[in-house]
Amino acid sequence: MEESELPPIPDLPDSIFEDKDGSLVEDVQVGQIQRFSMLDDDIQGLRTLIAALSFVAILLTAAVVGVTLRNWLQEEIDSVASEQLKARAAKYDALVQFDQVGNFTGDGVLVCIVDSGIDLTHPDLNHVTLRGWKDFIGNNPNPYDDHGHGTAMAGILVADGQLVGKARGVGLLVAKALGGEGQGSDEGVANAIDWCVDEGAEVISLSLGGAPGILPAQFQGDGAAASAREAIAQGVFVIAAAGNDGQDQNDDDVDSPGSEENVICVGGVNDVGSPWVGSSKGDNNGRFSSLPFILPRSDPDKKPELVAPAERVPIVMIGGGWGVADGTSAATVYVSGAIALLLEGRPDLQRNGSAGGQQAVEDVKSWIQQSVKPRDGQDGHDEKYGYGLLQVAELIDRAGAQIPE
Repeated sequence: MEESELPPIPDLPDSIFEDKDGSLVEDVQVGQIQRFSMLDDDIQGLRTLIAALSFVAILLTAAVVGVTLRNWLQEEIDSVASEQLKARAAKYDALVQFDQVGNFTGDGVLVCIVDSGIDLTHPDLNHVTLRGWKDFIGNNPNPYDDHGHGTAMAGILVADGQLVGKARGVGLLVAKALGGEGQGSDEGVANAIDWCVDEGAEVISLSLGGAPGILPAQFQGDGAAASAREAIAQGVFVIAAAGNDGQDQNDDDVDSPGSEENVICVGGVNDVGSPWVGSSKGDNNGRFSSLPFILPRSDPDKKPELVAPAERVPIVMIGGGWGVADGTSAATVYVSGAIALLLEGRPDLQRNGSAGGQQAVEDVKSWIQQSVKPRDGQDGHDEKYGYGLLQVAELIDRAGAQIPE
């Protein structure tokens, strides 16, 4: 299937878009095109019928099979991270308990970021020695980032300078699956996920999204969703963004592969723990009246599972600067960092540990449900807030890992 033009970015309030000098901030588009593969012969009749109906639906609606994931970047200062920026980072750390994790750094855990690359010349990242790098866009053997989104996400995880990452001691793999315009293919992201698994990743952080398939997940062929399922079957924790179309009238569900059952899908909040306006909602009651079909979801797999910081999150920027970003992309990395700390304290839950495997992923998802902080008055799962707000120290405690002093 050829790539189609992405839908236009909807208008949002000026308070989101305006920089401190009143200028509009940069719109970062991350697109992903869904592809389909040949169907197996064993249930050919049913699959052919569904495929035919799907094809007709595409013709009738002229639907664009893709998604736009937007993050708004704002430059704070070129030469040094401002005190206000550091204070905001500290406020978010207190909100989700990263200020209570003692000496945990993620040491001994291998995390793979699939994004637009990484700028290792940034002063907050120049200490990083990558454990692996793969460029699925330009096949460049040397790490780079011609967009900036990947560098921003890597900084949230491993920065050690003006800003400090949430799990700065992890081993880091980076797969470049998004190009200079922030776009990539489903095939490219799928290949990147497979590469992360082959390189030994315990956690894969996906701050990007793709349209859910026209076919139900159990009938889909290859693609990012399928690769995510295969990774989880090997005991790899896959963390993915819920998406940023929460204000859109057509926000039918969280983005893929976050929509997959055992992927940990992350929505967003602001600095007081209220839902971020753009965070996508999950459709957990099931839908059979329109495509794509969605089966009802049950605990602890309702989407999104939890929320984390997503509004004006402090980041590093390519070229040596610092700034802030809006979006569930940032929230995803907070959760990836939290899982890395948990695995540091419970190495038996790592993919090659004595308690590793898909069951470990399912156990952690249950602990997430039990440890998060619901909104005031929240009863059960919320379609936008998930089970609640990430609480790292509570999660580690639920897992039975003692926080080092």
